[in-house]
Amino acid sequence: MILLLKKIVNTSKLLEACSTVDQLKECCRPICQHAITDAALQISGRQMMINNNENVAQEVNYTDYLNDCKGVVYSYLSKKLSFEAANTAFRILSSCKVNKVCPLTFKEPSEVIAACRNVAAPSPSCCSSLNTYIAGIQKQMLITNKQAIICASLFGSMLRVGGVMTNIYELCDVDLKDFSIQAYGQQGCLLRSLPADVVFDNSSGFSFTCDLSDNIAAPWPSSTSITSMSLCAPEMSLPALPTSQTLKNIGCNSAGVGFLVIIFSFFICSTLLY
Repeated sequence: MILLLKKIVNTSKLLEACSTVDQLKECCRPICQHAITDAALQISGRQMMINNNENVAQEVNYTDYLNDCKGVVYSYLSKKLSFEAANTAFRILSSCKVNKVCPLTFKEPSEVIAACRNVAAPSPSCCSSLNTYIAGIQKQMLITNKQAIICASLFGSMLRVGGVMTNIYELCDVDLKDFSIQAYGQQGCLLRSLPADVVFDNSSGFSFTCDLSDNIAAPWPSSTSITSMSLCAPEMSLPALPTSQTLKNIGCNSAGVGFLVIIFSFFICSTLLY
């Protein structure tokens, strides 16, 4: 397959597209991703023609076949690019795929809607219901900072559809980190959007670095559209950086503190092929 790639793909153009991947632009205006897909399409199309000409009898799932061809392209890039360039590019491409959607599952928030529908000021019953609901979400998984933005907006849209028009995140002090797993009972941890290394130690378990661990407010959606949320939308802006007041919380500082958790079954899986 590598020989076929070299024969039919413009490898110079492929290497140019992926040698320097822009972390800020690639996810919204893909260059390297398009080059990889285009190369994989060329390889898969030519290989299927060869198989047909040779009367190779086989049932092919074209999606799986295309993914196999993408694997060939990734293999080629890993050999031709420097280790640093390939490592950076693959992490950014993985980040683009992982941070497209919210991975959390939200059950129908009927109790939250009932308690918060007509709230215009801080309400103990509304905040209690909201906190109980979010406590259930916190048991699901660690998520990245960008996933947290999407998850908060998605859940907020569900509440708006149910008639909750007031920003109850603000009324009840809900932060981005509240949508991820909590450690030591109090502190939430958001993973960085770009995949980072996880270190295993026999005594302490897996060690990784949290990001955005300060009290950055969860964004309340401006509409009821659940499908309109996109980090690539022109009008989309990330939450403001924490002020000096919010830096007084007892969580990890904004520079990123090593966050140790004994989780022997934790893996960060960012599959590039799917």
